[in-house]
Amino acid sequence: MNRIFLFIGTNIAILVVLSLVMQLLDIESLLNEQGTQLDLRSLLIFSAVIGFVGSFISLAISKWSAKRLTGARVIKTPQNATESWLLNTVQRQAQVAEIGMPEVAIYDAPDVNAFATGANRNSALVAVSTGLMNQLDQKEIEAVLGHGVSHVANGDMVTLALIQGVVNTFVVFLSRVIGFFVDRLIFRTERGYGPGFFIASIIAQILLGILASMIVMWFSRRREFRADSGGAKLAGRENMIDALERLHGLHQPSALPKPMQAFGISSGRSAGFKKLLMSHPPIEERIAALKSAQVS
Repeated sequence: MNRIFLFIGTNIAILVVLSLVMQLLDIESLLNEQGTQLDLRSLLIFSAVIGFVGSFISLAISKWSAKRLTGARVIKTPQNATESWLLNTVQRQAQVAEIGMPEVAIYDAPDVNAFATGANRNSALVAVSTGLMNQLDQKEIEAVLGHGVSHVANGDMVTLALIQGVVNTFVVFLSRVIGFFVDRLIFRTERGYGPGFFIASIIAQILLGILASMIVMWFSRRREFRADSGGAKLAGRENMIDALERLHGLHQPSALPKPMQAFGISSGRSAGFKKLLMSHPPIEERIAALKSAQVS
């Protein structure tokens, strides 16, 4: 909850600062001289609402949508020794991490993967694939579970949604301001909104959206290092390293649905410009970070 208040407060502070900067630069007067009559304060509020609504809705239904996208089956009553071990391991790790017991689920997929999601660190979901259960040994699975529990304990799902909301706000706001300037100064529209506004706004929103995605994915890659470190503390550094090395050696793309890939333990590989849009850092970098860290 403190994390939510911090990010909301930060966003409000940014909006206030941006509003003051626009006043100092007298941007409103410049726009009014061009006949724009653009209410920047109202646009800021509108942009914040649009920017955050989608992120918060996605966060609120994250567990529900994850179960349906992957077909995950929540273990309520263990049907065998493996399911009992999964529940007991997650319960023990959750107690150490001081979070509420997450739901534990298994989903049918051939790739070695797992994910954690949920809007509340005390009511989250940790799920593993059948491929992971079949191809990793118990210690490696324990490390993967620790990685997921660490994501929950760190509040990564909430933080990622809030960061997405912040960048969405500025994408919406700046794309429309750019559209107004282009429409008035280049297309010379004198009243209302001309074609220049819509064309420039769409192009600006696409380009700014790509930049915003880079920012969000940069944070997403940082959180993976923290979750790896947390998994090492919960399950042992060597076990976490072994699990990542197994993932690295499999050379398989993620079979998780696109909306879920940022929440998996691995999202495949990319090269060149696409690396800036990766939700996960290269596994070899994660292994190197763990080997160089001092984790007891």
